[in-house]
Amino acid sequence: MSAAGLDPGIELARLCRALGHPARVAIVRYLEGRGGACPAGDIVAQVPLAQSTVSRHLRVLAEAGLLLASPAPPRVLYRLDRQVLEAFRRAVSAL
Repeated sequence: MSAAGLDPGIELARLCRALGHPARVAIVRYLEGRGGACPAGDIVAQVPLAQSTVSRHLRVLAEAGLLLASPAPPRVLYRLDRQVLEAFRRAVSAL
């Protein structure tokens, strides 16, 4: 989980902070259920928030390393980084 070479506790706290909003949890759940890459428009349709707000939440999750963004002009496709998510699950289970 320490991709940036951070202390595991710091990395866990950073991921918890990224998941500290119900909309971001909903986005992760939606993407996990989908199983593959998804355009932002599909995510916006699932979360009852404005497109700009969803975009901000996507950015927070991507900056934390939980999401991977792939340009597919004219849109961006998002998918979970399953390795980071699994490392997060293991770290939480070890608490």
